[in-house]
Amino acid sequence: MFLEGLLGDEQRKTGWMRAEAAGDPGPWRQQAILGRRDWDADGLRDIVRDYVIEHLADDDAVLVIDETGFLKQGKASCGVARQYTGSAGKITNCQIGVFAAYVSRHGHAFIDRALYLPKEWTDDPDRLETAYVPADVGFATKPKLATRMIARAIATSVPFKWVAGDIVYGVGDI
Repeated sequence: MFLEGLLGDEQRKTGWMRAEAAGDPGPWRQQAILGRRDWDADGLRDIVRDYVIEHLADDDAVLVIDETGFLKQGKASCGVARQYTGSAGKITNCQIGVFAAYVSRHGHAFIDRALYLPKEWTDDPDRLETAYVPADVGFATKPKLATRMIARAIATSVPFKWVAGDIVYGVGDI
């Protein structure tokens, strides 16, 4: 059901819209999946990556690293801060996600992700605890998050020939 939600035809993936698409009378089942279960996000990432590689593997593939911003109104969502996002083309209140996509002649799909936490978040242990961020998570630049994703791909024998990314991933401290 989780993957159906991600891959569904709805333009927006709200609980109500997913419920309607699934034929549910309300959003409660959809919300329960996300809000009342223990998630192993890294385990799910690994399952998705293995599935993608099983179906799209190619030695000439490209690992594409890029980020996107998710515009937010409040301050409570993990990682939300006033920061630049290309999604809006300006500095605004948002979360930033760094993503790795696998691209081969057979198709393309995301295989990894990381939430960028600005220093104002990682420098505030109480805020991290309130947002349920694990205690061992510290500040990492976007290029550092990308480097970790590339290292995970190599460690799990993901076949690729090139890595492509936006200019932000080729400059500054890693």
